[in-house]
Amino acid sequence: MSVARSIDPDQIGFDPARLARIDEHFGRYVDDGRLAGFQVVVTRRGEVAHSSAYGLRDAEARLPVEADTLWRIYSMTKPVTSVAAMLLWEEGRFELTDPISRWLPEFADVRVYSKGSTLKPYTVPAVEPIRVWHLLTHTAGLTYGFMQTSVVDGLYRAAGYDLYPPADVDLATACAAFGELPLLFQPGTAWGYSVATDVLGRLVEVISGQSLDAFFADRIFRPLGMTDTHWWVEGDPAPRLAALYAPDPRTGRAFRYDKLGALAYEKPTLLSGGGGLISSAADYHRFTQMLLRGGEVDGVRLLGPRTVRFMTRNHLPGGQDLETLSTGGFAETTLEGVGFGLGFAVVNDPIPSRVPSSVGEYYWGGVASTAFWVDPAEEVTALFFTQLLPSSTWPIRPQLRQLVYSALID
Repeated sequence: MSVARSIDPDQIGFDPARLARIDEHFGRYVDDGRLAGFQVVVTRRGEVAHSSAYGLRDAEARLPVEADTLWRIYSMTKPVTSVAAMLLWEEGRFELTDPISRWLPEFADVRVYSKGSTLKPYTVPAVEPIRVWHLLTHTAGLTYGFMQTSVVDGLYRAAGYDLYPPADVDLATACAAFGELPLLFQPGTAWGYSVATDVLGRLVEVISGQSLDAFFADRIFRPLGMTDTHWWVEGDPAPRLAALYAPDPRTGRAFRYDKLGALAYEKPTLLSGGGGLISSAADYHRFTQMLLRGGEVDGVRLLGPRTVRFMTRNHLPGGQDLETLSTGGFAETTLEGVGFGLGFAVVNDPIPSRVPSSVGEYYWGGVASTAFWVDPAEEVTALFFTQLLPSSTWPIRPQLRQLVYSALID
């Protein structure tokens, strides 16, 4: 499946010549070797104003990026898992204020890091249980081992949980381990990017009685026609998957990173709701159009419009932003002027980022430099795909915003 331009851009307020700057700008990234290739889709009012692909999905094999190229979307899995959870919420299966220990007893008596080292940490009891909304907003006190900014991160790594989990560990086993590790902070008091969405995926499994892959397929992928979104690739689709790259520390040029890239060809033991999916531009376009249209696309409704509006408001305590509440160590988004909803970063004030956007715009990205945003005020969605670890290597996301918003002229 591909996503092609559906309208002349000037009919929906875009200047075609200005939109062309997107390809010119990121084409320079490819031409000088910083990226192997990329794909971009920009829409307004449900119409595709710009769709392009440039460069190579596999530089060594000289295979071009094509309309149906597959991409590791990593943390762009998180909004999908959040939607999955809210499908169950709409059915009354849980309340956002419910303690997760109701379904996941391993989180019944969590403790919070207070002081000490990874060899001798001192912990105190949690004064507030981890609740469902804490998972959705990354305010649970969980963390990621790869953050490498705290003692608790070190404890995660010592337990084997770094960028990837230990071999042969499934989601239930991982959540049991997370429940034994101390929290980074008292639930609801700070914001820390974490395995919370993986735990949320486990919650979906337990409440629904289905494995996460089956639930996604039955309730999201098949209804939306997302036929290219999977947990791994094999058979005929496998050659369409883009290779994974990382920057050479001396030259900045992208070099192939097969150590991690090869994992996408293997069925995972752990279904990571926080970062496990592979998708295409056409599929994720369907997902973002569903969000933009208030939970429905082409007659298929997943969520109610008020649910989507509720999810995409800032849920951080006191309406604060990430700059105020973040525990640090996170580079995927601007923190000042940005809140967090139920699965998405949300723009409270675009001025601190010094990049154009709209109040209420929501977004996220993946560690391999993929990104998306949905702007309800302008009725704009934008998608960017490439495969470069880490996402902080180049300022791709703010530059894409500059180029898209400066092309809007109505």
